[in-house]
Formats: sequence, structure tokens, C-alpha cells
Amino acid sequence: MNAPLPPRAPALSRTGLGLGIGAYTAWGLMPLYFKLLLGVPALAIVAHRIVWSFLLLGGLITLQRAWPAIRAALGEPRTVRLLLATSGLIGVNWLLYVYAVNSGHILAASLGYYLNPLANILLGRFVLGEPLSRPQWVAVALAAVGVSILAVGALSHLWISLALCVSFALYGLLRKVATVDATAGLGIETALLLPVATLWLTWATLASSQPVWGTNSTDTFLLVLAGAVSTVPLLLFTAAARLLPYSTLGILQFIAPTLQFLVAVFLFGEPFTTAHAAAFACIWSAALIYLVAALRSSR
Repeated sequence: MNAPLPPRAPALSRTGLGLGIGAYTAWGLMPLYFKLLLGVPALAIVAHRIVWSFLLLGGLITLQRAWPAIRAALGEPRTVRLLLATSGLIGVNWLLYVYAVNSGHILAASLGYYLNPLANILLGRFVLGEPLSRPQWVAVALAAVGVSILAVGALSHLWISLALCVSFALYGLLRKVATVDATAGLGIETALLLPVATLWLTWATLASSQPVWGTNSTDTFLLVLAGAVSTVPLLLFTAAARLLPYSTLGILQFIAPTLQFLVAVFLFGEPFTTAHAAAFACIWSAALIYLVAALRSSR
């Protein structure tokens, strides 16, 4: 009697790969945008992101005729519970990220997103049961070494890194298992956050001396545009999460923190040390090993 064949890794989707690369590239360059809003409180930026994202998503849902999908999702108690959880997770993640960028802790934020792929890979393996080959385990270990090197130099703000990592890893996992497509799911999440964001923005506008609408017309325009800046990468990510193995999605995420590091070092003058160079070598070697192994398996 023949021995059973070992489980094969899921085939890679080229469309999913393109969507994932697009999402992480946009997130990697996002500090450039939020640095333009240094005078606006982080909570105000997040409130604007929610309000204007909701309006944009409403238009997209109408164009795509996705309202039946939203009604179907809202009719499933399990999906509603999952989206309640993901809306809270993405709200926390947005707030932490804007705070990190505008308080001068871009490197701590990027470390969080370096940690995130390792969390994704482990969640994919132990929660979703996605198989990993021996080369892929080597890649995981090598990436962990690189992240450890980075963590040594960021202990004072490691809480930012860990909070960003955990919130987004859990968000991606729950969105992957929720039976709702990218646009409809994000529309429901944003609608769940909208009352809180609208009430806070109204109160802050009337009762606070803080510049919640910015200090000039350019700030106001950028705050309104934050809806599109926030929504497009999330749509790309949630669509990619439905098409790719979660562990592969985790490896792609190294794109975003690497771009954040480059922006921090070359545009904002944050120091690039020998430890950073060693970590980059480990992490990109891990990404290359993992992707080569995944491509061979998919063939």
C-alpha cells in the first residue's frame, strides 16, 4: 500500500501576488503623506480617515452593485462578529501608526511591520494549517534572526512595534476567514467605526482648540484625501488575502517596512546602523528563500 503524499502548499495566484505587492508598497510610502500633517492630532487624522473612507466606499459599493453582498454578510451572525472584531483592530492599528509616524518613531513602526510577517506565517501554519516546507522554515528562522537584531536597538519603543504587529496580524487572519469580499467587508468595518469617528470629530470641532481640520486649506484637502489613501491599500490587501496563502502574504509584507526604513533614513535623517544592515541582509535573504520555495511548490 502506497504511503500518503505529504500536503502540498497552495498554488500562488499571480493576481494575488500583484495585489499584495501593490498594497505593501503603498503602505511603505505612507509616512511621506502623514508627515505633511504634523500639526494635526493623530486622533483627528484617524477620524477623518474613517469618515472619508466611508463616503468613498459607499460610492464603490454602489458602482460595483455590492449592496446584496453587504446584506448577505450582515445576515450571517458569525461574519458580523468577525467584522466587529476587525473594525476595532484596524481602528487601533491606524491610530498607532499615525501616532508613530508623527511622533518621530517611524523605525519603531517599521519594526512592528517586520515582526508582522513572522506572526502571519505562524498563524497560517498553526491556526489555518498551511503547510511549510523545510526551506520555508529556514526562511522563517532567518527572518526571525533579522528581526531580533532590529529589536535590540528599539527596546524603548518596542510597545509600538508589538501593538502594530499583533493588531494587524489578527486583522488579516480574521479578514481571511470572514466570508465577505474585500469591498463589502471594508465598507461594513468603516460603517461600524463611523458613529464614533463622526461624534468625536463633531465634538472636537466645537469644543476643542486643536486644529482638527488642519491649519490651512492644504491640510483640509489632505485630510479629506486621507479616505482614498487609507482605503485603496486596504482593498488591495483584503483582496490579496483571499487569493494567497497567509504565510506567503506575510513574506510580501517585508516590502512595506523596508520602504519605511528607506524613507526614515534617506528623507528624514534617522540613523542607519550596522545592525540595520545585518538585519536587512537576513530579512531579504529569508524573503528570497521563502518565495523561491513557494514558487517551486506551486509548479
